[in-house]
Amino acid sequence: MALAMTRFPTERPVDDAAGQASANACAPQAVAAPMAVGPAPRRRALQSVVRWGAREVRVGGDAPVVVQSMTNTDTADARATALQVGELARAGSELVRITVNTPAAAAAVADVRERLDRMGVDVPLVGDFHYNGHKLLAQHPDCAQALSKYRINPGNVGAGRRRDDNYAQMIEIACRYGKPVRIGVNWGSLDQSLLARLMDENAARAVPWEAQAVMREALVTSAIESAQRAVELGLPAEAICLSAKVSNAQDLIAVYRSLAARCDWPLHLGLTEAGMGSKGIVASTAALAVLLQEGIGDTIRISLTPEPGGDRSNEVVVAQEILQSMGLRAFAPMVVACPGCGRTSSTFFQELAQKIQAYLRAQMPVWRISHPGVESMTVAVMGCVVNGPGESRHADIGISLPGADEAPVAPVFVDGERTVTLKGERIAEEFQAIVDDYVRRRWGAPAAADESQRRPAIDPPRSD
Repeated sequence: MALAMTRFPTERPVDDAAGQASANACAPQAVAAPMAVGPAPRRRALQSVVRWGAREVRVGGDAPVVVQSMTNTDTADARATALQVGELARAGSELVRITVNTPAAAAAVADVRERLDRMGVDVPLVGDFHYNGHKLLAQHPDCAQALSKYRINPGNVGAGRRRDDNYAQMIEIACRYGKPVRIGVNWGSLDQSLLARLMDENAARAVPWEAQAVMREALVTSAIESAQRAVELGLPAEAICLSAKVSNAQDLIAVYRSLAARCDWPLHLGLTEAGMGSKGIVASTAALAVLLQEGIGDTIRISLTPEPGGDRSNEVVVAQEILQSMGLRAFAPMVVACPGCGRTSSTFFQELAQKIQAYLRAQMPVWRISHPGVESMTVAVMGCVVNGPGESRHADIGISLPGADEAPVAPVFVDGERTVTLKGERIAEEFQAIVDDYVRRRWGAPAAADESQRRPAIDPPRSD
């Protein structure tokens, strides 16, 4: 059967005004200014200070966005809790929250704090209270003192007059011990009397809102009214931080935009019950990145569900990488690596990228002290010649490994200049040695004193 041939015109005639406008829109236009890059200016907020000993963590104001996390141990087990707090702090958590839900847990808090002090871990502890916090704080003054901050959920401190009295008691204790407070509202435990009030007001509207919209408004109203009541009870406005957590990204964005517009307290961001693995990471990143880009958010926690026996500190790493990817903070050198394609049939470049990334993060507890500034370093590990040399030149230090059917050599670039080509069986070890040497040269004590005098190239362990 013969196939019909379709002829395509080489030029499309423009014979009407709309077509001409479309053609003009595609023409190159003069650009008056460079495109804007970066997040919006941070929202102006009050600043809360969380202290333990000489350690101060500032939240809000002009302070950088703070990373925090939460233990999942039984706080009554002081040893296990202190060990996990230490792990989270070493991973980079600047505040660590612990559950205080029973008399045994409250009684153990001072022991947890003492163990941490003996370990040399000065990270401030935040006590997480629900239902009975007023009793636990009153009955365990050592707990009230050992904690650096209290988290209060106004939705579950009681009902009616009892709710008001219990809440007032917790605020009074915070004032007595000079502790800041996070008023943390959650849509899973909203104040039912407030929700009923807003539902009644909604029913009276000419065009009632959808139930979900009322729920979002209840979150914002609960947080703001609770903060205002705390100030009336004597808590300094600067000692308050707010959160209003939900488990849906779009709801979270809407709620925090409203909070940001209606108050000047620092805001704690987090998608509650974000989930496990990639789902939890993607959902949290999708929500928080939008808000952070808009200048909203003063501290973040990534609520990942760890796999059984998994590493709790993963949530700290994710929080850091969100902030670092957006250019808001730097915590550890970033490794840029290509995803791989048909040109990179070998797994060597993935293995090298993984090894270098793990090595750099493992060095950071020491490097943070001995080589301040190294956390801003970018290392590129690329798999073939297509983007390898270019991406490596953009990084502080990079290596372009050979792809399939390419010469078995790996050029190394330092500060944009090709300095050496590696080959043979010890490429990984030699590249790691080059990275170490670069860190010492650029961020060692002599180089830190005069950045302009650092050497742009590295003496290679092997050259071509």
